[in-house]
Amino acid sequence: MRSVTGTGLVVAALAATLAALLFPIWSFADRPGAGGDVNTQTVATSFGPLSALDRDFVNRVRLAGLWELPAGQQAQQRGTVPAVREAGDHLVDGHASLDRHVREVAAQLGLGLPDLPNAQQQQWLRELSSARGAAYDRKFANILRLAHGKVFTVVAQVRATTRNSLVRALADDANRTVLDHISMLERTGFVDFDAIAEDAATASPPPSPSAPPPSLDAVPAPSPTPVTPSPTYSLPPPATPPATATGGTTRAPAPAGSSGEQRQHP
Repeated sequence: MRSVTGTGLVVAALAATLAALLFPIWSFADRPGAGGDVNTQTVATSFGPLSALDRDFVNRVRLAGLWELPAGQQAQQRGTVPAVREAGDHLVDGHASLDRHVREVAAQLGLGLPDLPNAQQQQWLRELSSARGAAYDRKFANILRLAHGKVFTVVAQVRATTRNSLVRALADDANRTVLDHISMLERTGFVDFDAIAEDAATASPPPSPSAPPPSLDAVPAPSPTPVTPSPTYSLPPPATPPATATGGTTRAPAPAGSSGEQRQHP
């Protein structure tokens, strides 16, 4: 009787020990945001793994051009001082080139792109359109400088972490373009650095990237109709629908120039 009881106690103790060892492993694996989630959001392409952050970045680059290019066109006409008009020149040149690059990258990776600015960007365009004179100069410099500062941090994160060669080249291009625009906006003399620092201190963390992976069997959608925010300031051309991909790896020709055209400014 004592032998049976002793054996039972040993078995119970071993079971409890095993449960204690396995529970942390099980609980971590089932936690939202655990390591497994990263892999499920990454897809294989012939240019290297494409993460959710990579896809979100490509989307952000396209969105930037959709509102900053018309904002630059507006500054070319409404700026009351040469520095503001010159900053507008750089925005137009830089985003025309960067937008061509991002459309090439998206087509090769099978990613869809937006063809309208988002709600916040449309609000910024409305604010700029309602301003005149020196008030316009200040709004232009500060709104655009604030927006470029936010995207600059995203560019750095993507450049440091991406494993996709097309996204890496796009990040290099975006880094040069954004830094040039920041410099030109600050050169106007209208940037309120205290307000920018305060905004950065109170800003909430950006949401986790949730851009869906490219569809491997979707039929390409028809090309969207080009839209314009006003009769005067035009948007970049609509994005080319993504090519159908098969077998888990996007099928695309080698890029003609993965770094894109970049106009050099003195």
